[in-house]
Amino acid sequence: MYRSLILCIVVTFLSCNQVQYGEKNEIGHSYYFNSISGDNSNLGTKEKPLKSLDYIEKISLKEGDKILLANGSTFTNTINLIDKNGVEVSNYMTDKNTKIPIINSEGKIAAVFVENSSNITINNIEITANGGGPNKSFHNKIKTDLRTGILYLVTDNEIYNNLYVSDLKIRDIFFENPGYIRSEKEVRTPNGTKSYGWGIRVVNLSDVGNLVNVKIKNSSFINISHTAIRFKGIRENQFNNIEILNNIVLRSGGPGMVFNSTKNLYANGNDINYSGSFDDTRKWGRGSGLWTWGSSFAVISNNKFQNANGPADSAGCHIDFNCNDIIVENNLSKNNAGGFIEILGNNYNCAYRNNVSINDGHRVKGKNGAFQEGKTFWLSGYIGRGKERNGPFNSYIYGNKVYVGKDIIPKIAVDKAARGVFVANNIFYFENDPVMVLGDQYKPDVGGGSQIKNVFFENNIFKKNHWPKEVLIQPINNIYHPGAVKVDDIIEGLNFFEKEIEINYLETDSKGLWQGF
Repeated sequence: MYRSLILCIVVTFLSCNQVQYGEKNEIGHSYYFNSISGDNSNLGTKEKPLKSLDYIEKISLKEGDKILLANGSTFTNTINLIDKNGVEVSNYMTDKNTKIPIINSEGKIAAVFVENSSNITINNIEITANGGGPNKSFHNKIKTDLRTGILYLVTDNEIYNNLYVSDLKIRDIFFENPGYIRSEKEVRTPNGTKSYGWGIRVVNLSDVGNLVNVKIKNSSFINISHTAIRFKGIRENQFNNIEILNNIVLRSGGPGMVFNSTKNLYANGNDINYSGSFDDTRKWGRGSGLWTWGSSFAVISNNKFQNANGPADSAGCHIDFNCNDIIVENNLSKNNAGGFIEILGNNYNCAYRNNVSINDGHRVKGKNGAFQEGKTFWLSGYIGRGKERNGPFNSYIYGNKVYVGKDIIPKIAVDKAARGVFVANNIFYFENDPVMVLGDQYKPDVGGGSQIKNVFFENNIFKKNHWPKEVLIQPINNIYHPGAVKVDDIIEGLNFFEKEIEINYLETDSKGLWQGF
């Protein structure tokens, strides 16, 4: 009896003296951090915030909890959300300071690292990580070390729901320190083999686990070593329901965005410029504005893809192999080295429709280190090195307005393995005669006679009858007009752009050539 009484008193005493950090919110608790006025001896309330992010490890986060960072603050270290559900990372105002908080995760795996967690929200934060080299604590399931703004991993066999990211500024993300010079051979590998910096990287490392329902919107990605947004999953178990809305990507060293093994993707209103940049020797130096691989059911619309660079790939938006039902529509594609239309093998029911392309495909193989031709129009059967080419199947290309200026020779490639091609109601306005080239993805197609079935190539407008006779699909019943194309005609159908901006684009690129029909 006495022992029970003593135990009861001890338990009561401990529970009464247990410290509660943070402030109660509508669901859980809010924990406040301020790198300027905070102190780690505080309880993490708004009036008495904590100082450093490493103190999060001492808090048992639960569903409904919020990690709130003070505007004007700069933090180091990583916010780890491992096996957590329903946690939000955001900012809060201090003394009318409107500058969002910064997490500098130099030398860390990520500013925010999420693993096997649902209902995670991250917003209103700036992230930077300009070097630092190898991570001190490298995740044992990742084959190559890396640096990321946000890293999400699925490592078990559960299904996780809802990752919501908005209003972030992610900039200057590099693995190596300034001054590092990457080998020139690295850019010739398919995606790079060394360590890089990434903006947001979502990776499925499980057998049957997955992440579904992801939204990334209203964020900027500036000066990233490799790719700004990259999903890497399992073809048989695709990430499901992905929305990528109104983001800006500027000067990424690799592609702007990559969607590997996604299903039901909607990418709308994004502005991707200078992907494949090589203005820093730590960058990869090659990349399309956006590309899909092993993905199903995507609508990629109302985006801008401009100035993609690189010795290979580097289209505005291309459909890599093993995809189905990918629609690229109502986009502006401008001055991309690799080209405009690019559909690789094992692709089914894919379309480029109602886009505007201006001076895409200007790269010349053998010039400035380029090992692949730039192409205005490319249907490729490539499905991987050493594999027999296959497809693409049922490719739809209609309603596009394609202009290639006097300084570029348009290049066309159509693989003999293609089946089902619909090309109609496009404007192909080429200042120079286009030429046929062999499709080349690391190794050129050997060419050969036409085996293409089910081709409809009619009702298009050309400047003149100069489509290359060697190309395996040939236009019929077309309109030929020697005049130039109206500026208003190009702008029509692009109501998602401000008209004044688009006129400036066209006048700058055309140099007076757009004179009207």
